[in-house]
Amino acid sequence: MSDTRGIGEAARASGLSVSALRFYDGAGVLVPAVVDPATGYRRYTAGQIKAARLIAGLRRVGMPVADIAQAVQDLPDPASVREKLDAHLARLEAGLADARRELLRLHALLDLEENLMTRITLPTTALAAALGAVRFAAADATDPIPAGVLFETGDARLTLVTTDRYRLAVASVPAGVEGPPARLFLPLDLADDLAGLPAGPVTLDLTADRVRAQAGDTVVEGKPIDMDFPDYQRLISVAGEQTRQIPVDTAVLREQVAAAPVVPKEHDGHAYPVSVIGLDQAGSLRLVTQSEWEANADAHVAVNREFLLQAIDAGGPGQLVLELDGPLLPLAVRIQGDDTRFSLLMPVRP
Repeated sequence: MSDTRGIGEAARASGLSVSALRFYDGAGVLVPAVVDPATGYRRYTAGQIKAARLIAGLRRVGMPVADIAQAVQDLPDPASVREKLDAHLARLEAGLADARRELLRLHALLDLEENLMTRITLPTTALAAALGAVRFAAADATDPIPAGVLFETGDARLTLVTTDRYRLAVASVPAGVEGPPARLFLPLDLADDLAGLPAGPVTLDLTADRVRAQAGDTVVEGKPIDMDFPDYQRLISVAGEQTRQIPVDTAVLREQVAAAPVVPKEHDGHAYPVSVIGLDQAGSLRLVTQSEWEANADAHVAVNREFLLQAIDAGGPGQLVLELDGPLLPLAVRIQGDDTRFSLLMPVRP
């Protein structure tokens, strides 16, 4: 017993408290050499004091108990213990780097909130694709809705919307969104500049009176349009009540529309062609003539032919779904299996 030390002396010599020594005994990490069966008093050898000092140091740097136990077990092999020390240091450094990044992000978030700024991050390819899917519906916009694109943030998403009162296009893409919700109406030329940014990640900073985008070394800036964009959600909800969905191949539909006879119409002194859509007895889509439309207008949906072709092209190759349910509701053009992009075309009456 003369070459062992009591738990109090072991605590003082190692830097571990008495309660810590008891804990590591209970955990099987450092079991005392001798335990008095009558009193339960613990005694430790010099080698165990050395192990306790190692435990004290590893505890201070936050090493998990399981790793501490392995280091104590490997104490006769200093090289193995050094490897564990180096591995733990690497974890600490990586964790510190992560913590720094997160704290910087939180500082930036506080700055955004204080300055009422919204920051959006996404790939420029995704932004350009979304803009390409909606631009056609803003190209001919005139007063009271100027040519532009609504940028609206949601839960980790950026939604783009365009309209010229006769059609509406919507595209939504995943994006990192920090700061307060944003809803800005950007001029079409500014949106075109954003679509032309070089490949890579882009950061969009939006405030009430300024838009700034940076992709690499390229910066695009401009002012939003000072007006409230129309309540497009109400129109979408109305269109969503439609129940008749007709799947069509994009190329086939385009050929049908391009080849079918059109109905001439006029609005505000401007002539435009109309395509009239109906269904055959099998429920397949077909383009009907002017006489059929005029004879039974309630059974068909008529839309501006050029608008329909542009909506088909915006959908891209593959399968589209046309949603139509009578002559008064908008015609919806959707990509099959993709609810993030669609167009609505206002109907034309005979």
